[in-house]
Amino acid sequence: MSASRPPLTQKGADRLRDELEYLKRVKRPEIVAAVAEARAHGDLKENAEYHAAREMHGFNEGRIAELEAALSNSEVIDTERLSVGKRIVFGAIVDLVDVDTDAEVTYQIVGDLEADIKQNLIAVSSPIARALIGKSEGDEFDFTAPNGVKTFEIKAVRYS
Repeated sequence: MSASRPPLTQKGADRLRDELEYLKRVKRPEIVAAVAEARAHGDLKENAEYHAAREMHGFNEGRIAELEAALSNSEVIDTERLSVGKRIVFGAIVDLVDVDTDAEVTYQIVGDLEADIKQNLIAVSSPIARALIGKSEGDEFDFTAPNGVKTFEIKAVRYS
């Protein structure tokens, strides 16, 4: 992985391609129709619907450009083909146990563009991912979280 080509998992690339298709094939025609309808209402200077539709159009086109650039500049890595055993690298799905509270959490290390903490997808550049990279199943490590130092045990490592 070179620094100029940010990594993406295959699933992440597929999600971004699906979003791009939706924005181009569904959202763009909806917005164009909304602009046309608002334009038909007359005076454009005081037409809030027209200005809102134009703004939506700008946001949509910006997101399309962002996704196209991201997909063309990224290196897609098929994590199912990685053969690194139980060592943690990009794409790993890691089950962690907080040593102090026994709370369990599962994260997948993904590219910055596909990170979504609500889905437990953490960016490869995030502090916890950087702390995990290179470790193996069974290791313990300390991580400085906003609320203090936490010790985690790596319960399982898998790729899919």
